[in-house]
Amino acid sequence: MVDPTQASVSTPPRRRLAVLGSPIAHSLSPALHAAAYRVLGLNWEYTAVQIGEGELDGFVDGLTPEWLGLSLTMPLKHEIQPRLDTLDRVATLTGAVNTVRFGDAPVGEGDDSTTETAPRPFFGYNTDVAGLVRALAEAGMDRANHVTLLGAGATAASAVVTAAELGAETVQIIARTPGRADPLLDLGRKLGLVVAVAGLPAMAAADRVSDLVISTMPGDAALQYEFPAALRANTLLFDVGYAPWPTALARSWAAAGGRALSGRTMLLHQAVVQIRIFLANDPFLPLPDEEAVLEAMRAALDAADGTAPGRAVEG
Repeated sequence: MVDPTQASVSTPPRRRLAVLGSPIAHSLSPALHAAAYRVLGLNWEYTAVQIGEGELDGFVDGLTPEWLGLSLTMPLKHEIQPRLDTLDRVATLTGAVNTVRFGDAPVGEGDDSTTETAPRPFFGYNTDVAGLVRALAEAGMDRANHVTLLGAGATAASAVVTAAELGAETVQIIARTPGRADPLLDLGRKLGLVVAVAGLPAMAAADRVSDLVISTMPGDAALQYEFPAALRANTLLFDVGYAPWPTALARSWAAAGGRALSGRTMLLHQAVVQIRIFLANDPFLPLPDEEAVLEAMRAALDAADGTAPGRAVEG
């Protein structure tokens, strides 16, 4: 006879998770997470759900107890914040949350039908910075004195924190609308960085010196200006987009003989940190046999390469 206690231990509980955003059809996250869950032996389901601006509250209000957490892309990284009970340091700094872990709801004593269940606590994290730092380290970039940042959107804040993590002293932000970068100036000051902001014409500055260029602009963006050929030939470009690839910017880097990396590795590494959070509510606690998990996720990403339609900047 099977001991029911042992059966419950050996059969992992079913959990549901999802990545939310708009657009979301391009997302490679379900393939990444499914590969990791197989290695970890988890009975978890991770799907992609189209949720647009203003639709998040209705979705969250309808979640049932088997839901464990969410990954968020734009435009939801800011919209979720009023629902959160705690934020990690990076989410607090950047003002952007891409991972939500639901805690267990404390249940009132007694079995009366009127007994109410207290709301589940919501924990908010930003794993984009960890993903970007880990992806750059994998590419051999673990230090940078001067970083040039293209774009001023939500992911740009994570790029500024990444620059600080790399030990940068100065960050040059180049944006279509320089005024949008004002929050990044404030963030840079908090981090002890010297931050300057300029419009797109600054891309063509012949005397620009940089150790690293990070682009957070949409991959299909047509840019009127181009970085100097010498900079493109000698400075690493990390483009957070990954579909379509190569982006226009990456093609310009290749034309100059330079090295350009896509956001696929950032997506991979931030997903590893997300799964740490989903499993243990701790972004710093390595997964069981994390190297095997990472390799399975990398294989899933390679298998899906080229199948994601449209533009993709995810995290």
